[in-house]
Amino acid sequence: MTRPPVGRRRELLGFAGAGLLAYATDLALFTWLRGPAGLDPLTAKALSFVAGCTVAYAGNAFGTYRHTRPRGLRPYAVFFLVNIAGALVQLLCLAVSHYGLGFTSQRADTISGAGVGMVLATVLRFWGTRTWVFGTPESVAEPAGGGDRSWTG
Repeated sequence: MTRPPVGRRRELLGFAGAGLLAYATDLALFTWLRGPAGLDPLTAKALSFVAGCTVAYAGNAFGTYRHTRPRGLRPYAVFFLVNIAGALVQLLCLAVSHYGLGFTSQRADTISGAGVGMVLATVLRFWGTRTWVFGTPESVAEPAGGGDRSWTG
């Protein structure tokens, strides 16, 4: 198996780092909104999802894909739609497992939604982010300016 080029490895690590920070933001805000703030679960999740998407977008726009220089609200709107599609993939995996296949335990729900669903959703989010939000895969693999791939750039 061949290793990805340095640019691709950094892209994957940057995307993963932004995603982990977004997940932590989503989880912490949801927990606070449901607990001390006393909001209902759907409102709390909607707000924490938007906050998580915003953190992920900022991490990718100003970190991982900073060389693409996204402008305006369109890239954020497309990013948000890609993340909604990822959330729908997770829900679909959970629905198929729980209602279609009859695996109704909490463990099965966790594996299908937060395990299998998260993996498939992450692949979709990565592809959508690099293709539709920050440019084509070719423009991502080789930053503008001749290949300066440093993090401090």
